[in-house]
Amino acid sequence: MSNNRATIADNVTIIKERIWRAAEKAGRSSDKIDLMAVTKFQPIDVIRQAYLAGIRIFGENRVQEASAKFPSLEPELEGASLHMIGTVQKNKINKALTIFDGIQGIDDIETLEAILIRIKAPKRPIKLYLELHTGEISKSGFPNIDELLRGCEVYARYRQSDPQWMTKALLCGLMTMAPFTQDISLIRRSFKMLSAAKDKIKSSFDFPEFSELSMGMSNDFEIAIEEGSTLVRIGTAIFGERNA
Repeated sequence: MSNNRATIADNVTIIKERIWRAAEKAGRSSDKIDLMAVTKFQPIDVIRQAYLAGIRIFGENRVQEASAKFPSLEPELEGASLHMIGTVQKNKINKALTIFDGIQGIDDIETLEAILIRIKAPKRPIKLYLELHTGEISKSGFPNIDELLRGCEVYARYRQSDPQWMTKALLCGLMTMAPFTQDISLIRRSFKMLSAAKDKIKSSFDFPEFSELSMGMSNDFEIAIEEGSTLVRIGTAIFGERNA
């Protein structure tokens, strides 16, 4: 076993332990919290090592990079899923729908509509997440809860108009990125905003599949878990600093 492989396996073990402790502190079950490995700029062999270390959800920021790595890996990654976690460009939607099992970072109604219109018959329903802008300056997203609700209305109309919607796409939850800051109160406020948005949507729409909060990264995932995260997106803490 290479030193790098041992390091990835060790890091995954450490992160799972931290997830367990954060969940225990919050009075939650760690079984309800998924761990995603963000593999942007990571080579194929490193992805294999993460899979062997127990990772079953992978995240990529760019369609082109994901399409160059994951189709050839698919036979080796039994039971794994791949999510798009960056902004989806309109001209890349068709390609994204053939590669990804989940699309996060849906940041406006136009993008959501384009995705719903173009989904054909995937091998399994594609999981969709709406992104709420909660503070990180560099990130996009729906600007407020009212716009999110309008996005949910679009999805509700899609469900009503397509009898096969359950086999195509499921709006599973929300995602956000907290601001990069040492101020824990600002980070926590970001995650509280997303949790409140989820509660508002659940009380306004009958979406049984809508239950997930994708929030928390290497520097703040424990706070995110305390505020209700169901999916943490970890890159640096697993792989170290990335090299483009």
